[in-house]
This record gives sequence, structure tokens and C-alpha cells, in this order.
Amino acid sequence: MATQLLNDRYQIIRTLGSGGFGDTFLAEDTHMPSRRLCVVKCLRPIQANPQINQLVQDRFQREAAILETLGSGHSQIPMLYAYFYNQMDQQFYLIQEWVDGDTLGAVIRQQGKLSEAEVRKILMALLPVFDYVHSQGIIHRDVKPENIILRQSPTVQPATLLDRQPVLIDFGAVRETMGAAINSQGRPTQSIVIGTPGYMPSEQSVGRPVCSSDLYSLGMTAIYLLTGKQPQDFEINPHTSDILWQTDGNHASPQLVDILNKAISFNPRDRYQTAGEFLAALQSEAKSAVTQVVLPPPTVMTTTQGIPAQTKMREPLIAIPQAKSNLPLIGGIIAITALISTLLAALLLRPQESKVVIVTSPSSSPLSTASLGSQQSVSPTGTSVEPAKITPSVIVQTPSPQLRTSATTPASQSSCGYYAGTAVTGQTVNVDLCSITTNNSDKVGFVYYLGGKRMGSEANCSNGTWTTFSDQQVHRPLSAATQNMLNTVCSRR
Repeated sequence: MATQLLNDRYQIIRTLGSGGFGDTFLAEDTHMPSRRLCVVKCLRPIQANPQINQLVQDRFQREAAILETLGSGHSQIPMLYAYFYNQMDQQFYLIQEWVDGDTLGAVIRQQGKLSEAEVRKILMALLPVFDYVHSQGIIHRDVKPENIILRQSPTVQPATLLDRQPVLIDFGAVRETMGAAINSQGRPTQSIVIGTPGYMPSEQSVGRPVCSSDLYSLGMTAIYLLTGKQPQDFEINPHTSDILWQTDGNHASPQLVDILNKAISFNPRDRYQTAGEFLAALQSEAKSAVTQVVLPPPTVMTTTQGIPAQTKMREPLIAIPQAKSNLPLIGGIIAITALISTLLAALLLRPQESKVVIVTSPSSSPLSTASLGSQQSVSPTGTSVEPAKITPSVIVQTPSPQLRTSATTPASQSSCGYYAGTAVTGQTVNVDLCSITTNNSDKVGFVYYLGGKRMGSEANCSNGTWTTFSDQQVHRPLSAATQNMLNTVCSRR
């Protein structure tokens, strides 16, 4: 078939794979000026069993429909180029985007197991993809190392694993696993079980997958990356059905072990129910703890003429005995001052990456502060402060009439900014309200900042999407923050 021009358009280059239900080829699209590479999937008919042939054909058509829906909306899912029935050989063909890279299985075979940092990076890059897929009512059903490709980076050469973007492939995988079922008349029938043993949870093996089934498979994939061992190679606790993999993955932190064990729980109810929940668990470890210390409000005394007297603060924790002369009193004040200075110096000299302590009066709203590593801070006047300029670990916040609560404080780069919240990636979403432009239609132009990166965009309020100008990628709301952003710009029409 190497010399054949399929459908008078696709020049077959070589075979990529072959299975019981079809073959996969690498081909060139001769109708495109670039002669772009593409993947050609051919569905082989099953003449001996018309029932199974129809099931496989339905799955093949479903894959084409899924790629048409998902591929155009996410860069980490291959795009569908064509789907047709070839009259010459009477076979169905699916043409999709070629992803240049290596599967995770090939990476492990080439270089061995991965570090925890590499596995975390892959998981955090893939979970938003699953959140998008599941939001469309689709379950992949065959998540495993061979169905995740690390795309070669065109800009970074040579690219490390941390530079390469994982792409989820094979949404129509059909395996030669036949399951027996009983129909309503009590007669045995045959059905196709979608999935791969070891990576497939128990509920999926009986044909009842849920969204957490994909997350189970992703958790098992992460364990394979950490240990280099297939799921069938691990022992199972006979009392709990837990997979005993920790000994082989002893270089993983206890926190990551706990997260993965929850993802691969035998009972679906014990797992993460959404990809966003899984992602949040990974992100929570990286966030610095924030401790708030609240001082009492000052007590203001007035004279008989209504003139404010000196402010009296709460009594100190250390009792100061009444002095009979000025000299002991001065000595006590000096001692207390030295003690306070020592405590403040100890706080100021603490490592900067651990905690942020905020001291504020209850008459003002507390300032919500995230990790100083990458996020911006907000001054009492509402203006943004570059993180490089914040050096102390103690921030003293005094009452200010301009200070608003963290829910309404715009941490944006514009005076008209609007704080939308936190995206599924953990980055803040800030809308520049000054940038919103309308033309009495369903299209609204606007600018938003995702984790500090400026994104020129156009919202399509009729279908609830927006397109970024930089890469012409269409986005849909995947979190409350992005939905909030879309509602805000569309309300300005």
C-alpha cells in the first residue's frame, strides 16, 4: 500500500501499527501545499461476525465524531481532517493530525523511569485536557502510556521532557477483548470491552465507565512512569484490593503517593470525581500557607471637651509592675522594647519561601496574599506590586478606606481591571474592563491576563466561547473563573 494514493489524495509513507480491527499509516496530504503529514486509520471489516463488525464500525464512526468535536477546541487533542468510505476497497478511513513525538511508553523503554518532577509536570499538563473532555460528556476509556504522546517542541531544541507538551490520542480504541453479556431474553451475546487490562478499573471492565475511570487510568499511567513497571506486575492487597506499588516508587514523596493512591482507589466513590479536583490536589502542595494575625481595634478616649486623647492599646501579655520612680519605669520600657525588637527581627530573618504573616486591624478587610514566588501582591490603594519588590515576610496592613476584600480587589494590570478568579491551571484570571469593545453583535473584543500573560481575545457570546488572537485557539469555560470572565464581558454588549 506504500505506493497507493488513497482517495486520490493521501500518499501512504509507512505503517504505524496494526491490530485486529484495522491498520494505521503515516501519510502525506498531496492536496496541501505543505504536503503535511497525517495519520490514516483504516477499519478492517469483520466478515465472519456481522454483529461485531457493526459494533466496531460504530466505534470507528464515534471516534471521528469525537475528534471533530474535541480536536478543534484543544491543542492537546489531534484534529480530524477527514472521514470517508472508500468504494475501491469498501473500507472506512479516518484522517487525523500527525503528532510528532514519542509515546510515554516509548520514553520509558528508552530512558527508564521518570523523576517525580517530570511526572508531576505531565499530570498537571494533562488534567486540564481531561477536564475539557469530560465537560463535553465524553469518557476516553483507554488512557495508558501508549495513548499519550510527548510532542516534540519546535522552539526548544534539544527539548527535555519538561519542555514537551503531552497530547491525548486514540479516542476510538477498540481492543480484541470480548465480554459475555445476557440480553433481555436470557440469551448470551457478545460485546466489546473498551480499555486495556491493568489500566482499566473494575467498573469499566463490566461496561460501566465514569469520569473517574479515566482518572484511575491516568493514575496508573503515572505509577508506570515512576516505577517502569506495568500494573500486572504489582501485588494486590487481598483484603482491600489496593495496588502495592510504593516500594518500587520509593523516590516519590509521601504527598504524591497519597494523591496517586486516591486516584487509583478500587471504589469509584473514593477517587477524585473530577479532573479539576485531581489537579487541585497536586497544586495545593506548592502553595505557601498564609497565616493571619488580627490585632484588636484601638480604643480612643476623649476629653471632656471632645478632643481625642492618647490611644490606649490592650494591656501587654507581660505584666509590668508599677514603678515607684521614673528610673525603673524607663528600664521596663527599654526591656519591653528590646523584646519586641528581637521578635520582629526573628520574623524578618525567617526564610522567605515558607509563610506570609499578615498583621491587620479588624476595622479593615484582610488582604488576601498568595505565594510571593510568582503572584502579584496588592497594596492598600489597590495598585499592583511586583513580587521582586516584596522582601519582608511580615506585611503590616493599616486601615484604609480604599481597601476592598480579596473577592473584589482587582489584581490586574489596568485601573479598570476585574478579578475573575482562579483557572483550572491554578493561574489567576484578570479581565481588563477598559479593553472591552462591542459592535452591537454577539462578538465582544477584550483583553485578559492569565497568570500575568496578556491575552487579546474575542468572545462569541452566542455559543459561550472565546478565541485568543495569538494562536486563534477556541476556548470554552473550564472553571468558575473563566465562566465568570465570559459572563462579565458578554454583559457589556
